Amino acid sequence: MDQVKQGTDALFILLGAIMVLAMHAGFAFLELGTVRKKNQVNALVKILVDFSVSTIAYFFVGYTVAYGTSFFTGAETLAAKNGYELVKFFFLLTFAAAIPAIVSGGIAERARFGPQLIATAVLVGLVYPLFEGVAWNQRFGIQAWIKATTGAEFHDFAGSVVVHAVGGWIGLVAVLLLGARAGRYRKDGAGRPTMSAHPPSSIPFLALGAWILAVGWFGFNVMSAQTIDKISGLVAVNSLMAMAGGTLVAVLLGKNDPGFAYNGPLAGLVAVCAGSDVMHPFGALLVGGVAGAIFVSMFTLTQNTWKIDDVLGVWPLHGLCGAWGGIACGIFGLPMLGGLGGVSLGAQLIGTAMGVIWALVGGLVVYGALKALMGLRLSAEEEYEGADLSIHKIGSTPDREVSW
Repeated sequence: MDQVKQGTDALFILLGAIMVLAMHAGFAFLELGTVRKKNQVNALVKILVDFSVSTIAYFFVGYTVAYGTSFFTGAETLAAKNGYELVKFFFLLTFAAAIPAIVSGGIAERARFGPQLIATAVLVGLVYPLFEGVAWNQRFGIQAWIKATTGAEFHDFAGSVVVHAVGGWIGLVAVLLLGARAGRYRKDGAGRPTMSAHPPSSIPFLALGAWILAVGWFGFNVMSAQTIDKISGLVAVNSLMAMAGGTLVAVLLGKNDPGFAYNGPLAGLVAVCAGSDVMHPFGALLVGGVAGAIFVSMFTLTQNTWKIDDVLGVWPLHGLCGAWGGIACGIFGLPMLGGLGGVSLGAQLIGTAMGVIWALVGGLVVYGALKALMGLRLSAEEEYEGADLSIHKIGSTPDREVSW
């Protein structure tokens, strides 16, 4: 029976890894559909190459930083327990690789390719795993201190803060250091800044990306149990309810705009990750609805009022909705609101604040250093021509033969 249990656990977490791997196709198509046509190829290539760089960085450095497990041992040892430790690495890698995938959407259309790959290696190899180890592996005694202070550990079941908030706040730093796309904000006759429309290139591709992400998210959340005996249908239904709540509120507040309609479910799913294993489904619905409202209102505010050119809205979607999810876990996870308990609002506030601060510091160090040493941004001519031709030498739909 132990052998069967080991094999079942390995298969369970492997299926989760495959589902979250598929989410990276969702990241790619969401970005492809949002950016202008001259940057579509770059969107597709970035996500794939970032994932490959993430794999190397996490395998050789990041996983050891977070969990103290090294793969510098014989294959016989690695194959123990049906290779469970290997597929656990694969599963957690797909989470780690979401960090550069999130950032990619914010800095789209004007970021250089090489510096972003360097940033990916450092973020996935060092910055992200340090906080991951704190939240999920008791590193540095911080969880013990939080528990002694508040009565409970910081709870983040599937990464509202560890993955999404960290990725979103790093993305905000990168966006601010890069600056807005050329022509995005102009000055009118009175010298006031006005916004120039950069509409999505393909609503169908944007919608496809959102659907792939939403489906894969059930692997992201449910398989975070990591072993078959800990699987919970509560996580699945809470994810579903948050997705629905985020969608409906975003459609209502976004006045039927398809961009808001398809980011609404993602906002809800981001927010429910942390407490999906302890909330009541009604609480998850409310958490998702609030997240949908946060995304619509803050995306509009950052773009129109603050003039922050976050192309896919990764800071409102992942940064703010992720932080909301971390805090909401300490509210809607309480028994008095139908939750299972074992959480503390104080612990959630501390853990969420730590994640945000760590992301800001890490993002500033990594992207600040790269900007100073080699530059982050395409030249004006390259940006005007588009990242597809400037970096990859081909457009998404070439209408002439290319000389090799």
